[in-house]
Amino acid sequence: MHAQLLQPAFVDPVLDAQRSFRAALKALAEPGLIQHLPAAPHLDGLAPATYALCLALLDVDTPLWLAPAFDTPLIRANLAFHCGCPLVARREEAAFALLGEPDLLDLSGFDHGNDRYPDQSCTLLVQLSDLEAGRALLWRGPGIQAQRRVQVPVPSAFWLERQRREAFPRGLDVLFSAGHHLLGLPRSSRITQEHA
Repeated sequence: MHAQLLQPAFVDPVLDAQRSFRAALKALAEPGLIQHLPAAPHLDGLAPATYALCLALLDVDTPLWLAPAFDTPLIRANLAFHCGCPLVARREEAAFALLGEPDLLDLSGFDHGNDRYPDQSCTLLVQLSDLEAGRALLWRGPGIQAQRRVQVPVPSAFWLERQRREAFPRGLDVLFSAGHHLLGLPRSSRITQEHA
């Protein structure tokens, strides 16, 4: 490992990791509501919120799959050093996957869990440039009182791909991040178009 690639992570490792972990849980418990991560550190190629999620969620027991855009020596070295997570080449082996918008059109291969242990499915960490610049869709399901209008800017083909692979309770949980913000999409959320 090249020491010159290593960069600082959280200023207060325990407290900042706990805050980020709580924000991730809150994002999945209240789907579509944007959470703020002020203390997130910086690493080239990762948004602060994305990096904070990695630092809070990944460890030696969570194999990570990197989409090609994130598979850089800098990101690899820092995740290996700060998180200790094994990096896997096969999607099937990943507990977490780090994706960008272009990677959302094909979710094949990721573990959707099984009926007995649906929570063992892969969680997708999806980095976007924004969380509110997309077409408005209505989200429904646990953690949402009636419905929530969400404008996360992802290709419309993503929703079809997600739907095609859903077999609740199995499915993929998604954490979208941009800048210092994140937004959760658990597998239990149902997405519909807004009718004018």
